[in-house]
Amino acid sequence: MDTGKKIRVIISIVAISFLQGLQYSVSPVLGQIQEHFSGVSVSLVQMLITGPALLAMVIALISGALVVKITKKQLLIFGSFVAGITGFIPLLADNFMLLFVCRILYGIGLGLATALNTAVVAEFFEGDERTSAMGIQAASVGAGMVAATTLAGILGKNGFTWAYATHTIGFISMILIALMLPETGTAKVTSTEKIRLNADVFKVSFLGMLEFLFLISFTTNIAMHISGSLAGDTGVSGNLTGIFSGSQIVMGLILGAVSKITGKYTLPAAMTSFVLGAVLLVLFPGNFAMLAVGAVLCGFSQGMFIPTAMVAVSNAVRPVATAMASACFTCFMCAGQLISPTVLNGVSGALFGDTSTTHVYIIAAVGMALSAVLAVIITNTIKER
Repeated sequence: MDTGKKIRVIISIVAISFLQGLQYSVSPVLGQIQEHFSGVSVSLVQMLITGPALLAMVIALISGALVVKITKKQLLIFGSFVAGITGFIPLLADNFMLLFVCRILYGIGLGLATALNTAVVAEFFEGDERTSAMGIQAASVGAGMVAATTLAGILGKNGFTWAYATHTIGFISMILIALMLPETGTAKVTSTEKIRLNADVFKVSFLGMLEFLFLISFTTNIAMHISGSLAGDTGVSGNLTGIFSGSQIVMGLILGAVSKITGKYTLPAAMTSFVLGAVLLVLFPGNFAMLAVGAVLCGFSQGMFIPTAMVAVSNAVRPVATAMASACFTCFMCAGQLISPTVLNGVSGALFGDTSTTHVYIIAAVGMALSAVLAVIITNTIKER
């Protein structure tokens, strides 16, 4: 592939990744939304962020089969349009249910972007270049999260509805994908090239569920965890979340070099990074410097794990099945996030009699450490291709 085409594909990958960042576009204004729609339960307001993941899981699986009838480029253009328009439809009426439905429908764009981004990387890159491209993808997702939340926070100062304008990113991505992503046609199913998953895909996907079962505890608990003079300071929790996201970007950019050192044990290394970060969170809840180091290590874990796992599942199947393989991983990953609060809080209550953030982080650290051991065992069973 010539340099010009490679640059166009990378620009497309970045554009697709930014669509995923829009999941957090209303995060900075959730408090304003809760205050404005005071009669709506807190759980429903929180689902403005988590709700899209539910539909994304379904759409991701469907997209794995649709690629034989509709091209990846066409699906991504449609997904970008949906991601853009669902940000502006809520402006038609001051109605929470309209906003809620639009956020759920954004899951269509989220599901297509999450599943097909990996398929695009697998289609145009091979070997070490594929790992580096997947690292750029991971960095771009982190950058998208930072851009969406920062922009929404700035715009939201003038009223929470202004934050919806961040969905302009969807339309920008649509234009970039239309102009930059080469059209390769639909996936071809033949007697030898069929959409078929194997045990290796499910092994890696299961590890992905474990990774996010414990990893998501960082973002769901950090604001309530900080203590001492830092307690209740939203600026501190915001900075730690920003450090977490920013470290994903850094790791994505250097993943190619890191993976040469960690080799086939990159997945357990990523899990170990979280363990070290969680230990620091437990030991130093009132020390910003140590919390920041913990946030970096937790962010490194995600920045290492996702692209490496996506490469693993795409390498495990034939090209026609890469979209379905990445969709499978996406579903397991989302499932881990969805059950995390219930599982970790439940275990904390059963073992310690309460659900304090310190106990949750202890459970997450122990659980991830055991998962890292399991990852070493599973990694040694995956066939080299």
